[in-house]
Amino acid sequence: MSQVKATRRLILKSSLAVGLGAASTAAATFAQANPQTQIPTTWDESTDILIVGSGFAGLAGAPPPPTSFLIAVCAAWPAAAAAAREGSKVIILEKMPTIGGNSIIDAGDMCAVGTPQQKEKNVKDSPELLAADMMRNGLFLNDPKKVKFVSEHAHDNYEWLVNEIGVEFMPVVGFTGGHSVPRAVTAKNGSGSGIINPLADYLAKQGIKPRIRNYVETIYRDDSGRVVGLKVREGYRFPKEGSGKVKNIQARKAVILYHGGFGADVKYRSLLDPKLTEIFLTTNQPSATAGMWREAARIGGMIIQADWIQCTPWNNPLEKGTGNTWNFGQYVAGEAGVWVNTLGKRFVNENANRKIRADAILVEQGKGLKAIAVANKAASASLEGRRPGFMEKSVKDGLIKEYPTLDALAADWKMPPEALKETVSQINTYFEEGKDPQFGRIVKGLKPMKEGPWYAMEMSPKVHHCMGGLATTVDGKVLDVSTLEPIPGLYAAGEATGGTHGAVRMGTNAILDCLVNGRAAGKAAATQN
Repeated sequence: MSQVKATRRLILKSSLAVGLGAASTAAATFAQANPQTQIPTTWDESTDILIVGSGFAGLAGAPPPPTSFLIAVCAAWPAAAAAAREGSKVIILEKMPTIGGNSIIDAGDMCAVGTPQQKEKNVKDSPELLAADMMRNGLFLNDPKKVKFVSEHAHDNYEWLVNEIGVEFMPVVGFTGGHSVPRAVTAKNGSGSGIINPLADYLAKQGIKPRIRNYVETIYRDDSGRVVGLKVREGYRFPKEGSGKVKNIQARKAVILYHGGFGADVKYRSLLDPKLTEIFLTTNQPSATAGMWREAARIGGMIIQADWIQCTPWNNPLEKGTGNTWNFGQYVAGEAGVWVNTLGKRFVNENANRKIRADAILVEQGKGLKAIAVANKAASASLEGRRPGFMEKSVKDGLIKEYPTLDALAADWKMPPEALKETVSQINTYFEEGKDPQFGRIVKGLKPMKEGPWYAMEMSPKVHHCMGGLATTVDGKVLDVSTLEPIPGLYAAGEATGGTHGAVRMGTNAILDCLVNGRAAGKAAATQN
């Protein structure tokens, strides 16, 4: 598996361009070329609400796909639940042969505020603090109204999942990049399936079952400007274009788009961010393409900030997709250990937001160096509580390496041993003093790493999440690029939309975004006049 081999010049040049917002509105130029198509005189089927996207991303069945699509369409489930609760007939369409996809094997980590887990650890948090963190990490490119809405519903979203849907969470709270306090709650089974399965059961009781192998080819927008239905290929075989039988389905109330991002679409993403060529691997499954992005733009949907494409920093290049050992990079070395280059030196705040850390790793790679996550056994204790047996299995599989001493670790990675030991000694001092003057990392309460065994893993960024997307109102109405007014009958939420995260999505905020905004869009579509 190839790794990203970027030059220092390329990284610095691209980083400067992004920093200046060189293409922040580029996607808006994909204006409607042909908003109207021939509307069917008769429909093969009619329903109230048509939902595009089946849930986090396809449930187990196919080979485990990577993570991004999971978060891409997770809004579909709560939207369907909300719409059904309002008495609407709902159809969910999924182009792949299985539903739920990557989400069912996802870590199941979700941002929440005011949880019992936070209270147990005396974590002081509030919707206002979450909103401030989102705006700061998003470089204030976020829509303040959307940020306020999501942050204010972070707690009741948790309560809804627990009390109405039946989701069980672990009694622990985690710290993820960009957040100022621990907010990550984890599904009890350590997987996204711990959220998806209860949602699926909830909908099944209402007679709603996603239709697989249904590819949306056309969005129908009539002469009045209203979206009235979809042209679907039933029996579609990804990625075979033109496969399946054409079926026209009318949406009496609304079409809701939860089609996710385009991280696996190299041509589309590299037009928006030229450095994201095929040399970059992705956490997304192969079906995370730009087809629905292009179709929504064709009928006049305004797309914003699509060139803000997030790369995760802590992925292991030995694993396909997201893999599992990112947990070590994030929750062990990033939370209680240290990140170093192959000179044995720190190069970034290990708990900064994803963009800062990914860009920093790319700069090191441009110098011909590797980024290595380092921690001792004691530092991994908290992860073992959430992922029993994780470290042992990862070492056995050769994905994380174990060493008796720092000298042995340095020798294996061809690091200067004294430089590494000096860096570990320095970070230990920061842990003891509760302050990191070098990079400003939050280190209060962390324990120094004194004894082995020691662990190490290489990290390399992968294309992960699309921050931009369709411009919508707070309740999910898609805006027309020509009028900047809502397109009647068209809603969207989740990774298909932009504005919530700005330049950078904080860890665990995707599921929060999808669930909160998915419910809002579903309810709005079902109750519209």
